[in-house]
Amino acid sequence: MYKKPISENPNGSNGMNLRQLKYFIATAEMGQVSRAASELRISQSSITSAIRELEQELDAILFVRTAHGMDLTPPGRELLGAAREIMEKVEVARNVVQSHSEIEGTINIAATYTVIGYFLPYHLDRLKHRFPRLDIRLTELNRESIEEGLITNRFDMAVLLTSNTESRELETQTLLSSQRRLWVPQSHPFQLKGLVTFAEIAQEDYIMLTVDEAANTSMKYWGPTGLSPKIKLRTSSTEAVRSMVANGQGVTILSDMVHRPWSLEGRRIGTVMTDMEIPSMDVGLAWRKGQQWSEATRVFYDYFTEVFLEPQMGHQAQRG
Repeated sequence: MYKKPISENPNGSNGMNLRQLKYFIATAEMGQVSRAASELRISQSSITSAIRELEQELDAILFVRTAHGMDLTPPGRELLGAAREIMEKVEVARNVVQSHSEIEGTINIAATYTVIGYFLPYHLDRLKHRFPRLDIRLTELNRESIEEGLITNRFDMAVLLTSNTESRELETQTLLSSQRRLWVPQSHPFQLKGLVTFAEIAQEDYIMLTVDEAANTSMKYWGPTGLSPKIKLRTSSTEAVRSMVANGQGVTILSDMVHRPWSLEGRRIGTVMTDMEIPSMDVGLAWRKGQQWSEATRVFYDYFTEVFLEPQMGHQAQRG
């Protein structure tokens, strides 16, 4: 059922490569080519081509293209597990070569709820392997407490939503911008529309996430419309929002970074663009102005700028 005729690859195979696997994993996790392309900062055509090449190499269909995104086929689900293992082993091998075990020290890092839940764990694991003698002490707090902690030197650096920071005593470096979209249950009529208006959204029950100032942020894009969402539930639980939307009990607007195409019950969640541009959720680093950085702080900063800002911007000079 999922086999592709060998004749569709008449020129032979150049072999599977890491680029194809990376793009495949991103598409599988994001559920849409457009979202995967946004996260990887590449064109949608690059991802489409890589997946096509991979399907030809494996002589199997990996995704079923649907109106609401990309669903993995059984061969695709099997490949996803293997691809993740391959990429993890490649990362281990890279760390062996790039390890800077001579760098040691302690760094106190603060982070907000969303950052800890959806951004930091993967990078903390990479840092641990690359710098085994670096002691990263992590604290979860709200933005206001983090800003105060940075100003009073309780923390060396923070990873937070830079789009929410307010203190003029801090410097920030945005690492990624995650687009906000409307979340809807599978087969919702909005999925058939190219764009949805805020007037249409206002007619739907709305599930409002409150953590990390999400409710206050939402007013920044609802306010100019002169409309108000018909709030059915306010909750600090992202998983509760996910389940409520997937079960057809309401819609919401949240960022791609926290989106998953399924709920805990396994029901699908689609995303739809709005007719009016919504501010992105920006994630990045923050530190006190004029701060003198330790070697450990420099290593932490350089890691993130290397991962997210090169080669677009290159290394930035140390601040302070």
